Amino acid sequence: MTTYLAEPVVFGEQPLSIENINVLSQRRAQVLLQDDAAYREMIAKGPRFLDTLLDKEGVIYGVTTGYGDSCVVAVPLHQVEALPRHLYTFHGCGLGQLLDEASTRAVLAARLQSLCQGVSGVRVELLERLRAFLEHDVLPLIPEEGSVGASGDLTPLSYVAATLSGEREVLFKGERRSAAEVHAELGWTPLVLRPKEALALMNGTAVMTALACLAFSRAEYLLKLATRITALNVVALEGNPEHFDERLFAAKPHPGQMQVAAWLRQDLAIDAPTAPLHRLQDRYSLRCAPHVLGVMADSLGLLRQFIETELNSANDNPLIDAEAERVLHGGHFYGG
Repeated sequence: MTTYLAEPVVFGEQPLSIENINVLSQRRAQVLLQDDAAYREMIAKGPRFLDTLLDKEGVIYGVTTGYGDSCVVAVPLHQVEALPRHLYTFHGCGLGQLLDEASTRAVLAARLQSLCQGVSGVRVELLERLRAFLEHDVLPLIPEEGSVGASGDLTPLSYVAATLSGEREVLFKGERRSAAEVHAELGWTPLVLRPKEALALMNGTAVMTALACLAFSRAEYLLKLATRITALNVVALEGNPEHFDERLFAAKPHPGQMQVAAWLRQDLAIDAPTAPLHRLQDRYSLRCAPHVLGVMADSLGLLRQFIETELNSANDNPLIDAEAERVLHGGHFYGG
């Protein structure tokens, strides 16, 4: 039985944080899906509404039409069921290195959270299988190269769609294996993606969002590390800790540099008696460290808001508003 170091992460209506994605990327938390009846009914309404549109021969982008400029080409109803497989097969042309394990887990988590918003027209069974991939650490082998953010992460996410369907390869228990073989070992039946489900999986920003979450966490760590190294340098060079005085930064109150100065005061015990100063003013590399590092500290707040808004958004196209019985065509897959 796996022992987790962090609280379970629940996918559903509640927003997730960058830290949630980070702990899942390191397999430090259990993965749960919101399971109350009202939530599951909200999810189920989407594919049910799509089925009624198909019965009425409604026009839905990527379901009863081609993709991109081919949206003017109608797909006959007898071929609608085959369209999802053609979509992920067409985009299975990635190149370059494979995403590492942590990045792949983050991608699965980001895609699951987007689909959990309930406007992508996918089944609860698809959400459950994505959750199971994370829980059992079944990791699609996703090449790093092969898409542009202008149309979503189509190529890398095609590897997620294909492996959910029992095709291509996954990493499981440290070994590269066929997805079909791993499904059989776990007693799962590979999904047959329904109309809109391949598009919902692929036409979004999950890869760039996942990698942004991990990059944010590294940047946050490096900010604190650089601040601590600065404190060590002040000690080693017999610097002047008064450069970080709280009253000094009250006169130029950028929050980020005030935070860095506070960390430096804490590390240097600035309120304690100090030895005679070696020099009145230190070099810029010490004296201006809060001003330089403070830019990153200030930026992280904006970046967090930006990344977490995307993480907790529905970012595929089209969106399915089952309550109002509308299909909303737009460009939320755009990652620029």
